Amino acid sequence: MSQQRIRRSILKGAAASLFIPAFGHAQDPQAPIRIAMVEAMSGAFANTGESVLRNLVWAVERVNQRGGVRLPQGPRKLQLDRYDSKGQTDEALSALRAAIDDGARIIVQGNSSAVAAALIDAIDKHNARDPQRRVIFLNYSAVDPILTNERCSFWHFRFDAHADMRMAALMQVLSGDRDVHSVYLFGQDYSFGQAVLREARRQLGAQRPDVRIVGDELHPLGRVKDFAPYAAKIKASGAQAVITGNWGNDLTLLVKAARDAGYDGKFYTFYGNALGAPAAIGEAGIGRVIAVADWLPNLPTRESEAFYRSFRERFPRPQDDYVHMRMQLVIEALAQALEKAGSTDAVAVARQLESVRVAFASQQGHMRAADHQFQQPLVVGVMERQGTPGVKFDVEGSGYGFRVIRTLSPAEAEMPTSCKMIRPG
Repeated sequence: MSQQRIRRSILKGAAASLFIPAFGHAQDPQAPIRIAMVEAMSGAFANTGESVLRNLVWAVERVNQRGGVRLPQGPRKLQLDRYDSKGQTDEALSALRAAIDDGARIIVQGNSSAVAAALIDAIDKHNARDPQRRVIFLNYSAVDPILTNERCSFWHFRFDAHADMRMAALMQVLSGDRDVHSVYLFGQDYSFGQAVLREARRQLGAQRPDVRIVGDELHPLGRVKDFAPYAAKIKASGAQAVITGNWGNDLTLLVKAARDAGYDGKFYTFYGNALGAPAAIGEAGIGRVIAVADWLPNLPTRESEAFYRSFRERFPRPQDDYVHMRMQLVIEALAQALEKAGSTDAVAVARQLESVRVAFASQQGHMRAADHQFQQPLVVGVMERQGTPGVKFDVEGSGYGFRVIRTLSPAEAEMPTSCKMIRPG
């Protein structure tokens, strides 16, 4: 086996001999259904990969604890294998080939729209070339809008709100924030980061034409270790707010540098609600860091609270508590589609995923068949001290959590698509 292939099964008791060669016999009808997570488990964004792994492990465990997926031939468990992409596109493509050779027919990935775009292209070509081994791609967080617009694919399903939808939710808050008259646009220099800033400019022009853009800057993805020069420019610009789609260490290091520089403006973020960001900015973030998400731990429902508490029981370390509701919905949707299809055939399962509707822990959503963009509620939260009204739970033991200040229904969050879906004959 290649040294580049890093695979760890999280299905307890699964035999190491489950390797299925590319030209082997038909799969055992009782064998686990393999799900391959292609994600950065090392490198600059390893913390994001580990966060994803915890969430998917928990979701798979829940399906298996209730007996697995019920198929006509009998129940089958799910098996999650992880493949380290190291955050690099070429490594992700190598991992995809390894996963297919190992017998995986469900691919999950999300932490990088550039990687997701490459996987979509590779899967389209593979499925056309090798119909006996077709695979489906479930995307939990690659949110470049192009992936369900111009580059939409029958084999790709996105379960996160895309960047334009997230930006629209943030703008519902920013449009009413009359203390903000100038903003600095800041992002990672790749397809997603560029899309965020492009949409920020468009929506600001439509909703807050009075707001001046005093900075508009992109930086290398995952390569900047010292954001102090950027923070100094942001502070010197006089911007009253920063709009950023930064994630992982690129966000944490940015907010740390801004804190150290004495910047006291607001941060309108896509991912400011975890992975070290609240602890990094500390007291300076109270009332100033705004984040959009599909779900937040302080959503005020009993079902949501029970969901969060059960995750904390499974993963008790405070630093492990970045919970993704949508990743639970990914696995629930997959299990439902498999059962309705009555088989693991990729075409049959994909057709069921096109119309899937899932409800879990008070969260509900459905897949839009036109472009395979999942439609679900969105929430916007503001950072506050734990214990203040609306903040029962903090983030990663930081003492700070997010109070929900705006909720959008699926209909309010929905946006049009330009997808021209090509489906198999």
